[in-house]
Amino acid sequence: MKKIYIPLLFLFLLLISGCATLQPGYESPVVSITSFKAIPSQGLTPQFQIHLHIINPNRAPLDLKGISYTIFLEGHKIMMGVSNTLPLIEAYGEGDVVLNASVDLFSSIKFFTDLMRNQKKHQISYSLVAKLDAGALHPLIRTAKKGQISLRQPLQDQ
Repeated sequence: MKKIYIPLLFLFLLLISGCATLQPGYESPVVSITSFKAIPSQGLTPQFQIHLHIINPNRAPLDLKGISYTIFLEGHKIMMGVSNTLPLIEAYGEGDVVLNASVDLFSSIKFFTDLMRNQKKHQISYSLVAKLDAGALHPLIRTAKKGQISLRQPLQDQ
């Protein structure tokens, strides 16, 4: 009889710990690009440094273990990167992250070719897709930001 209770107890504890990670009212963090600049690279592929600002609108701290992100221009995957050196973002707090990104050269060439074909374009659509990892016991946090880059006016978000 004791042999049956031990696996059942283990299953019960596993179920409780799994439910504890579900947070009712949880909101996805807000990720925005605050700075973007070219940095020296080793080789032919251009490198950029991207500064992200992350807002945690939740009552629990956001202890990020990693982030992966992709930046699209006009639907073309232009840049991608990852980082595992991230700050702890306190509950209802904000934090800044500095990432190094590499350019997808072939996709960038295709983007510029499309841009040259349509020279009368007044704005370029962009999107930032990020996946934040808060650890093994928490679900992955996926967030996306879309907007338009005006070729005549300052940046407009959607």
